[in-house]
Amino acid sequence: MTVMKTSMRNFFAHKGRMALSAVAVLLSVAFVCGTLVFTDTMNTTFDKLFQATSSDVQVGAKGSSDTGETTSSTGKPPVMPASVVDRVRHTPGVKKAEGTVFSTSVTVVDSKLDKLSPSSGAPTIVGSWNGNDARTMKVTSGTAPKGPDQVMVDADTAKKHHIGLGDDIGILTAVGTHHARVSGIATFTVTNPGAAIFYLDTKTAQQTLVGKTGVYTNVNVTAAKGVSDVQLKKNVTAALGGHGYKVQTAKEVADANQKQISGFLNVMKYAMLGFAGIAFLVGIFLIINTFSMLVAQRTREIGLMRAIGSSRKQVNRSVLVEALLLGLVGSALGVGAGVGIAVGLMKLMGKMGMHLSTDDLTIAWTTPVLGVILGVVVTVLAAYLPARRAGKVSPMAALRDSGAPTDAKAGVLRAVIGLVLTGAGTASLFAAANADKAKAGSGWLGLGVVLTLIGFVVIGPLLAGGLVRVLGAIILRVFGPVGRMAERNALRNPRRTGATGAALMIGLALVACLSVVGSSMVASATDQLDKTVGTDFIVMGDNGQLIKPQDVQAIKDTAGLTHVTEYRPIQADFTTPDGKTLKKTDITGADPTYATDLHKKTVAGDLKDAYLPGSMSVDEKFAKAHGIHLGSKITVKFDQGATAHLTVRAITNSKDLIDQGAKYTSLATLKKYVPAGSMPLDQLVFASAKDGQQDAAYTALKTALHKDPSVTVRDQTDYKQELKDQIGQLLNMIYGLLALAIIVAILGVVNTLALSVVERTREIGLMRAIGLSRRQLRRMIRLESVVIAVFGALLGLGLGMGWGATAQQLLALQGLKILDIPWPTIIGVFIGSAFVGLFAALIPAFRAGRMNVLNAIATD
Repeated sequence: MTVMKTSMRNFFAHKGRMALSAVAVLLSVAFVCGTLVFTDTMNTTFDKLFQATSSDVQVGAKGSSDTGETTSSTGKPPVMPASVVDRVRHTPGVKKAEGTVFSTSVTVVDSKLDKLSPSSGAPTIVGSWNGNDARTMKVTSGTAPKGPDQVMVDADTAKKHHIGLGDDIGILTAVGTHHARVSGIATFTVTNPGAAIFYLDTKTAQQTLVGKTGVYTNVNVTAAKGVSDVQLKKNVTAALGGHGYKVQTAKEVADANQKQISGFLNVMKYAMLGFAGIAFLVGIFLIINTFSMLVAQRTREIGLMRAIGSSRKQVNRSVLVEALLLGLVGSALGVGAGVGIAVGLMKLMGKMGMHLSTDDLTIAWTTPVLGVILGVVVTVLAAYLPARRAGKVSPMAALRDSGAPTDAKAGVLRAVIGLVLTGAGTASLFAAANADKAKAGSGWLGLGVVLTLIGFVVIGPLLAGGLVRVLGAIILRVFGPVGRMAERNALRNPRRTGATGAALMIGLALVACLSVVGSSMVASATDQLDKTVGTDFIVMGDNGQLIKPQDVQAIKDTAGLTHVTEYRPIQADFTTPDGKTLKKTDITGADPTYATDLHKKTVAGDLKDAYLPGSMSVDEKFAKAHGIHLGSKITVKFDQGATAHLTVRAITNSKDLIDQGAKYTSLATLKKYVPAGSMPLDQLVFASAKDGQQDAAYTALKTALHKDPSVTVRDQTDYKQELKDQIGQLLNMIYGLLALAIIVAILGVVNTLALSVVERTREIGLMRAIGLSRRQLRRMIRLESVVIAVFGALLGLGLGMGWGATAQQLLALQGLKILDIPWPTIIGVFIGSAFVGLFAALIPAFRAGRMNVLNAIATD
């Protein structure tokens, strides 16, 4: 009870000094809980949607996926004849069977040719209006589509794009372009996660999406009263005679859909939790520093407690109870803040087009429990070392000036351990950089990152002593005596300076590493484009969409072009000379001009020969793995096509970055063995202009394709910029997540300075008494903060660039051979760190300047 009373008294007596540590715990716990609540809410939203939209039993066409996805490489959905619907309708246990047709391989535009697709990445769906959809959507304006000139749109899409009744809508598919006017607007009765949905009448949907009537992509089956979904599935399967149709219950369809979305959600969840873990790691340094300084300031008090009979265990326990209280308060507030973060993320997703209702807000009981346990455990563990140090305070300390108990042997041991860990980590990074295979090198890289990070943290005090002196000579000496005092204050406790700098080091090391990797990827890809791409223009569909036949024809009809190259990947089953059968292997059909559009190196043969009748190419790794050489025969069973026996005429270099590992054959060969109805659409189209007509051809291509905004024409400059922008967006998102750890590190600097000011109250009073002005005092504290922040930045940026350079050596094994250090970013971060230090010192410096001189001198 005495220990608890003492802990409670100390906790509330120093609640101001504990505040920033509590904020660090709060932020970290909030990020964890916010992530869990947000992803659980998304799962709940999709669960409700899939359950509400699934019929009792669903029959899918041959080739459709478990989720009912209808996209295919042909641009048309796989379909079944109308006779299947009749057979299902007359099956025992069936109350109702309704055929539907829909597709996601579509582009929908308004009258101004602006895309009506979601910006969130959710699909655009065009389908037939049917009874199953009427269960989850209500026509709130106008009427459902009843003829070829009518279309109905969902209310969210109509609101976002300002679509009203009577507006013209264009639907672009592999069949052609269909125009209709909006006859109605339907509102979801469940949460719409962001898809844009357009409805046609059944006959028009069949003609628009497939090119013929009398076919369906799915059959929605309703069970008769008393018939279970499982029994109905058995009956329908028996009625269809096992002809390859996909028959699933509502639960199976919902589970398949949920599994698909869970893959994305899990990646997002664990990535965000990883960044929360980094913030927790940084917060540990803040908590250690806080309790170390509080213990140092209470040395005399602890000595008196020991003198009147308190044992080491009681003193130790007292500090740990304070940490427990800090963890509980910070975690409890963090759980509440986490719910707020989840709601904020939902609002953000709403602005991006993915609508999530707060009615579906899901807070599992495990979320707050996990948040509190995590916050408390991390806080108590971080306070353990300072608590042990407090327990070592002797009763004689009550007779001395307060100060942190020191242990010279512990300092030497720490330095030795730090040097050993850093050396081992450096050796691991060296092994990674010289690895022959990326998989083995990745293991060495991971080990090297962990060991060097821990090593730098452990050796931080030793590094602080040397680096701060160098920084003092460069930065602080110009400020005269005030600068020298700032330097001595930073050097006064190297362990504290090292821990404060290490907190900032972690976030900046990751920033530097990712910057080097991202910059190297862009530089390497740009170099490869310059060396290998010989075409002037690359035409691509947005978001991986295939290029429609009418767009290909428009490209071919464009004036000023010397040639146009089509590029169509397809899957096939390979039987290689070693007798192995490889299922679903990619092979690309292209025009012979592709050999000049992409200067791909060969280790044997000439790539042009791969486009001869009955010929193909393979990459070097594939050839070695299966005993293939020039003249070898490979049996290729094309997906939905015939079997060909192709001769290997070229073996390409496997180290090329672009089209790495690709296998080629001619479009003529592809068309010979694959029926026209099963031929894949073009993934890319390349075009080259006549000499001196590049600009005119570029403009002409854009004009020719302006009616389809899902297709983009890029020259090499555009393509490089697109690549740079994509990597830049990814890095910016990661930097944003790392900002949490950096904010916690800044709080650590603020807390360290604030507690340092309290610790030096008497000293500050004496300096003021002998003539130090308030302005000089504030400058001294600001300079001390800047040098600590710059010290952490030097460690972090140096360590991160080492990690990044090692990672680039592994990427070089995959063709990314150029190491590019983004010096503007590195220098910008370094300068920014100095400003961070300046900002962090504002409040502590202000408080120090307001101290009453006489009261400060009298402080005991």
